[in-house]
Amino acid sequence: MPVYPENMLEEMEEPMEGVANEDESSENSDDESMQDGDENQKETESKVYLPGQALEEGEELAVDKSAYRLLHHAQSGAPCLSFDIIPDDLGNCRESYPLTMYIVAGTQAAKTHINNLLVMKMSNLYGTRQHSEDSESESSDSEDENDEYKPIMNVAPIKHQGCVNRVRCTKLGETILAASWSELGRVNIWNLQEQLSAVENPSLLTAYRNKCDKASGDIKPLYTFKGHLSEGFGLDWCCTEPGTLASGDCKGNIHIWRIDSSGTSWHVDQRPYNSHAPHSVEDLQWSPNEKNVLASCSVDKSIKIWDTRASPQNACMLTASGTHTADINVISWNPKESQFIISGGDDGLLCVWDLRQFGANGTSPVATFKQHTAPVTTVEWHPTETTVFASGGADDVIAQWDLSVEVDRTEESQNSELAKLPPQLLFIHQGQSDVKELHWHSQCPGTMISTAHSGFNIFRTISI
Repeated sequence: MPVYPENMLEEMEEPMEGVANEDESSENSDDESMQDGDENQKETESKVYLPGQALEEGEELAVDKSAYRLLHHAQSGAPCLSFDIIPDDLGNCRESYPLTMYIVAGTQAAKTHINNLLVMKMSNLYGTRQHSEDSESESSDSEDENDEYKPIMNVAPIKHQGCVNRVRCTKLGETILAASWSELGRVNIWNLQEQLSAVENPSLLTAYRNKCDKASGDIKPLYTFKGHLSEGFGLDWCCTEPGTLASGDCKGNIHIWRIDSSGTSWHVDQRPYNSHAPHSVEDLQWSPNEKNVLASCSVDKSIKIWDTRASPQNACMLTASGTHTADINVISWNPKESQFIISGGDDGLLCVWDLRQFGANGTSPVATFKQHTAPVTTVEWHPTETTVFASGGADDVIAQWDLSVEVDRTEESQNSELAKLPPQLLFIHQGQSDVKELHWHSQCPGTMISTAHSGFNIFRTISI
């Protein structure tokens, strides 16, 4: 029988009123977390807080909502290590609020047998300014009026064997598919159409959950590959060849999947690309414009570029190493300027690489940043702004960057604290604990979704 994550919410929490990552059960919080202030506390002068600064006794962190266009928080019961944004038919360049968006996420529950893939519809997502302005104009505080701005989250779960290490979705024809990496060493392919239909209709969602409550109602994957020698994290769909997938495991093996001519089954090449072996493959990224080119990063502190047309022993074309001093956890390939890849590692480093400078030895990144004070766990280029990317890490920080920004000497002289920051650092977002993954929403400009041990944030800053 499927067991749903504990405390699964039907609705998202109210838009945050200057609060992120609130913990009502403890009297103390980390310096970098944000929590409610006492309503009766005397007003004090607000000032900018930079990560790493010590708070004085009585000082608390609070969100400056004027720095956000959109800011919401959601819980999923068990925390999610990974998620992906599901493409929809609601249009591109959506900037009118309220917004609606869809994601698929995978849980990391305390017990292996109660994990789920979660197909979520998040709707009625109002902007911070619109909500506050409309609220001020309202004279009544009736429950109906409050509900007008209440975000809604509908969830259709799929029972999943083992924690979900990573999940990635794609559109194949008119069908939405998801691939999931299980801690049990299996990679599954799922058809999400039934779940996407269910979250659109309350009666369908009720019927769907009733079906899943029965032992015979377990949803089966379309295909499962058990050929990996261990669990893994590397997983990516090719954006230029629909139905092509790459998966990498903790033994250093990468397998390439391709859908057959009937469009109903996958062929997985049993010969692995294994130049990283025996070190773990941590992340995979297909080239945004070359269907046979794949990038990987590893615990061996290297990034490799593969030509999947070649035999596994001859497939590694380029290698970059020597800058990261610890595991490289994540990479992202620039979707508009495909010569650039960015990497993030356990050493807290962010490195921007130019593939034209890759070589056998001594390759150096074109830019490095050491703003994160703990391992970088997620990084992603903006889908349309070629110089913009975002990063997140175990230091509970999400940073937005713009490589086109140059040093403003006048501003430096006016604020010595800001002068210590890289000029390319646009924005620091906090309030989540142990950030795991972030994604830009390609259909909602500037909007980001991030997952952490403390839940999801959906936000857009005034910087992007």
